[in-house]
Amino acid sequence: MNGQRFILKVFRGNPGKQYWEEFEFDRIRTHNIISYLMEIQRNPVNRKGERIEPVVWEAGCLEEVCGSCSVLINGRPRQACTALVEQIIRDTGSPIITIAPLTKFPLVRDLIVDRSQMFENLKKAHCWIDVDSSQERGFGPRISQKKQEVMYSLSRCMTCGCCLEACPQVNSHSPFKGPAVISQVRLFNAYPGNGKNDERLHVMMEDGGVSSCGNAQNCVRVCPKDVPLTDSIAAIGRDVTGQAVKDLFSFPDRE
Repeated sequence: MNGQRFILKVFRGNPGKQYWEEFEFDRIRTHNIISYLMEIQRNPVNRKGERIEPVVWEAGCLEEVCGSCSVLINGRPRQACTALVEQIIRDTGSPIITIAPLTKFPLVRDLIVDRSQMFENLKKAHCWIDVDSSQERGFGPRISQKKQEVMYSLSRCMTCGCCLEACPQVNSHSPFKGPAVISQVRLFNAYPGNGKNDERLHVMMEDGGVSSCGNAQNCVRVCPKDVPLTDSIAAIGRDVTGQAVKDLFSFPDRE
């Protein structure tokens, strides 16, 4: 509560040269982790009273929509913008909070990582709907309310990377694309008449696709938007089986 103090420990630095640096602040009930990172930016002085380089971090919307402020808070991947300091201290019973960058992505500096590979995998799986000539095709078929609800839950994904951070199958020795991509394939294949279902499923059939999932289910536990990731993995697993059967009995036209 206001008037009490807490310690913020930040694991910062450059690739190959990271270190812990401590900062001490008053506890303000309404402040989140971003609030204190902004305070460090405004007045970059550590707990020893030394003036230091401000901590580098990312943020965009500050309302858990953009996904850019993903960090490890006390070892758990989550969004810094919705991590209220008072709630964290109450849950842990400790006045010390640690912040570190995600570990499954290349470190840029301090709390910033390069999530490019996740976006490249989304591109490879064609996770978007083509709009060229869409007006010429007219209105599509109606989508049931039940299907709309599922699609909406999938559309909440903000590509924050928390699910990849928590997944033991995502590591430097595995080509696994991760649950976020699988779930987005399910979302975009749900759009009727998009014409890319087979293409997306073939990507999911490749090395690093849905079969690489180890079913740890960590992803769904840490997802800040409650995206039904394990449901998506199961659904795409069934779809790729159907696609494999379809491919088996699809023969080229003979003259």
